[in-house]
Formats: sequence, C-alpha cells, structure tokens
Amino acid sequence: MAAEEGQVIGVHTVEQWKEEIQKGNDSKKLIVVDFTASWCGPCRFIAPILAEIAKKIPEVIFLKVDIDEVKSVAKEWSVEAMPTFLFLKEGKEVDKVVGARKEELENAITKHKDATVATA
Repeated sequence: MAAEEGQVIGVHTVEQWKEEIQKGNDSKKLIVVDFTASWCGPCRFIAPILAEIAKKIPEVIFLKVDIDEVKSVAKEWSVEAMPTFLFLKEGKEVDKVVGARKEELENAITKHKDATVATA
C-alpha cells in the first residue's frame, strides 16, 4: 500500500505502522505522526492544514494514526490528547506537538526535517 510523496498516509494496522516506520528509518527521513480520532474537532480542523504541509514538503513522511483503530501504537508512544504530533527520526522521538497548533507544527517540521539524529 505505497503512498506517493507529498501525502498524509493513513495507518490502519500495527503491521502497516511497523512497515511505514521501517521505511522512514531506512531512508533516515523525518516522520511526522498525526495521532487523531474521528470524534476530535481540533483534529478535523488541522487535517487539511497537515495535508497542505505534506504537499509542500515531500522529503518528510507524514502518517495519520486513528487512536481508536490502532490503540496499541498510541499507547506505546504515550499519546494522551488529540491531536498529538510525534516527530520521529531513526526510530527516536525528537519532538512532540500536542494540540491543533499550526505554527508550532510548522516550526517543528522545519526544525527537524534536515537535522540529523545525535548519537550518544
């Protein structure tokens, strides 16, 4: 289920999650994960904004995870509020934005899309 660059990829299973994360790790690209829920008003507000950002920045992988569909993934990453945007690089969380805050989201993407992961 390959998606084109510049799109937000909907993740509906744990297997698909693992696959997409592996692709991101292999490519060393920034992965922005939108943890969302169908009943969440702010999530519906930010979704088209995220889609626009994804079109402008094809070098970043954008994933959308419905917490009610893939509960274990949301739990694994300690997601407690929607929307939560996780920024992952090589399997590590490098940032997190909680809430439908467009400016903060854009700033975090800009900050991390070209950064490399520091190794301990």
